Amino acid sequence: MSPSPHPCDDPQAGPGVVRRVLVVDDSLAQRRALARMLERRGYEVLEAACGTDALALLDRDSVDMVISDWMMPGLSGPDLVAALRRRPEGESLYVVLLTAKHGEDEIAQGLGAGADDFLVKPVSGTELHARIRAAERMLGMQRRLSASNADLSRTLGELRGLYGALERDMLEARALQRSLIRPRHAEIGPAAIALDMQACGHVGGDLVGFFRVSERELGLYALDVSGHGMGSALMTARLAGSLSGSDATRNVAVGVGPDGTPVARDPAAVVAEMNRAILGELATELYLTICLCVLDLGTGRLRLVQAGHPHPLVLSPDGDIRALGSGGPPVGLLAGMSYVTCEDMLRPGDRLILMSDGITEAQRGDGPVFEEAALGAALRATGTRPVRAAVPALLAALAVFTGRARQKDDVSVLMLDYAPGGRAA
Repeated sequence: MSPSPHPCDDPQAGPGVVRRVLVVDDSLAQRRALARMLERRGYEVLEAACGTDALALLDRDSVDMVISDWMMPGLSGPDLVAALRRRPEGESLYVVLLTAKHGEDEIAQGLGAGADDFLVKPVSGTELHARIRAAERMLGMQRRLSASNADLSRTLGELRGLYGALERDMLEARALQRSLIRPRHAEIGPAAIALDMQACGHVGGDLVGFFRVSERELGLYALDVSGHGMGSALMTARLAGSLSGSDATRNVAVGVGPDGTPVARDPAAVVAEMNRAILGELATELYLTICLCVLDLGTGRLRLVQAGHPHPLVLSPDGDIRALGSGGPPVGLLAGMSYVTCEDMLRPGDRLILMSDGITEAQRGDGPVFEEAALGAALRATGTRPVRAAVPALLAALAVFTGRARQKDDVSVLMLDYAPGGRAA
């Protein structure tokens, strides 16, 4: 049975929060004397002749303060205090024991049972009022703290709900972003391709991919948008859309030849156009690095632009590694930037590797970066494997190198084997 409420239940109440007092004493005379003192000062008083009656009364009514005699038949004062503290409302009660004892052992026993204060009989009105004022200060602080804790709990509950919803949204965004780089393996004529991407958070700004321009030409790209949050992911998704498809209406890197068929545009011109679009149409503070390549599947001729992105690498069958590209400024930082298209030749058996700086600059603690210490060995160790197995092997080597420590940047890699009639994907 829930205790009935009373006016002092307002948790914001200050001084004056003690309004209802329970007096417990087996002596009717002493009980009535205390009750009169309290009533004259404006307190509502409930009375009980023993501890058992007091507990039964509290099942029906609530009080702010209990004043109990020490020596009573059945439950003694300390026994009653201990029983009160075990009740749900016990911590919010202020309990005073009446005693004729002054010894330290008795006081320690009462405090150990949970009493807040003591009154020595015979009780004076002045001392009783002082004890009640102390109770009011204590209960007032306690109720204000309880109210603050309740507000905090409600706020934390709301935040958990918001973070839960945000977590679900971010997981969905991650799944959608992962879908941007499907398929992860492909065979296109003499080219076998594999790629992967790992965001350092839920979503990231890295993207790798390829697109078929024509029967003869294949486009490849790796890009890295600054930052790692939702803004970077949204810009990455937009860029993925602008580099998808094989016709000039859907892909900024594809143009139309004299005979009306799709042809690859000059990579440097494409990146310069992207720079103008980001600074003009998009008007964003984000920028990106990119490596955009066009491979002639028949001859192995490779045209590429490198704009702030790590150098593409070519691993030859004999284990030699050479870097491609001439560098260049990132895209979307400064207007009027010019970019340069470089050319190279892939020979049968060569492997082309595009990767983000999340790989080249990965490190453990303050140690050397992966590019300087272990990248070459890791690439050579995977060189005999088809790209389908080589990509996860490279990422596994990276994880071993960093001690599987959480990195601060996204990771992306694309490998292409140019091997007409050679190794499979």
